[in-house]
Amino acid sequence: MTQLQIGPHTVQPPVVLAPMAGITNAPFRTLCREFSGGKGLFVSEMITTRALVERDAKTMRLVHFDGTEKPRSIQLYGVDPVTVGQAARMIADEDLADHIDLNFGCPVPKVTRKGGGSALPYKRNLLRSILREAVAGAGSLPVTMKMRKGIDDDHITFLDAGRIAVEEGVTAIALHGRTAAQHYGGTADWDAIARLKESVPEIPVLGNGDIWSADDAVRMMRETGCDGVVVGRGCLGRPWLFGDLVAAFEGPGARPGGHEGAAGAPAPAAAPTLKEVAVVMRRHAELLGEWLEDEARGVIDFRKHVAWYTKGFSIGSEMRKKLAITSSLDELDALLDQLDLDQPWPAGADGPRGRTSGRNRVVLPDGWLDDPYDSAAINADAELDTSGG
Repeated sequence: MTQLQIGPHTVQPPVVLAPMAGITNAPFRTLCREFSGGKGLFVSEMITTRALVERDAKTMRLVHFDGTEKPRSIQLYGVDPVTVGQAARMIADEDLADHIDLNFGCPVPKVTRKGGGSALPYKRNLLRSILREAVAGAGSLPVTMKMRKGIDDDHITFLDAGRIAVEEGVTAIALHGRTAAQHYGGTADWDAIARLKESVPEIPVLGNGDIWSADDAVRMMRETGCDGVVVGRGCLGRPWLFGDLVAAFEGPGARPGGHEGAAGAPAPAAAPTLKEVAVVMRRHAELLGEWLEDEARGVIDFRKHVAWYTKGFSIGSEMRKKLAITSSLDELDALLDQLDLDQPWPAGADGPRGRTSGRNRVVLPDGWLDDPYDSAAINADAELDTSGG
């Protein structure tokens, strides 16, 4: 039976939910865990280290975990080694989480232009300092990192970054097989994941990129030799994918039951009907309202998920618009009841979802590429409330 070891934590099957800003909050993690039967590792939204150290109210809400979440996993984003170390120490001292992941994968311009995210590993000494402070601050908590191949094809960093991570005591590495310049376009380079695994055999390597189904996850591990997979965009509007992953790694009989909802519909499998999807949509919106302590805010926050859940189903453009402007559970229920709920899972629902932007020029600080080993100036403005990778 395949399993992944992250410090003292056994992750079985070796599947990790990727942190996604505005997506992997407590309600979404709850849904994914329900469908996996609690198996796997489910990482929080990205938390900026400066906001955590300053105890920003919104940030402190994001680091609150449900009592059933074990292990509790927080992803941190930071550019200042001292602040990163303080944040890691705060998490350890106050028992805020059981595992810390560090984000070096964000490719968005407002982050990379300040030297953060996927731009940062190019500065090898800065990366080393951040990792050293994080590991020291975390104490007994395992520290992992997520990164990309590099800035672009001419500035590849993942092998150097992987070796630095091993030397500084990082427990595991996740690699998204794209450069920052690719954003989310093109095809993920799984060969790079295999090369990283060969380069750092001392610690687990997780693969990320283009996992749209459980079959993709199994194939990635077989082809690359990686120790686990990180699933991001593939689970947008498909939290039941984690049930599929459990079944793929442990056998169909291991599929958990999931949440049936008020209608008593069976838990979605790899190809749910629209009725099954509608039950999950309703559950998701309800959980958001409970989490935000405001039903209307919860339903409004749910709106961004509608297109992902309904992708490929025949429901009409007008109905899609109505579903995307709901503001109460009663309104959502009424609209869902109007759908042709007997529709089977459409072939067009598989494959890419979420951001699919192609190759872009990476915006960097002036002179950033001049010397990969110089002492980069710390720009606190790089710590923005943005995630991804």
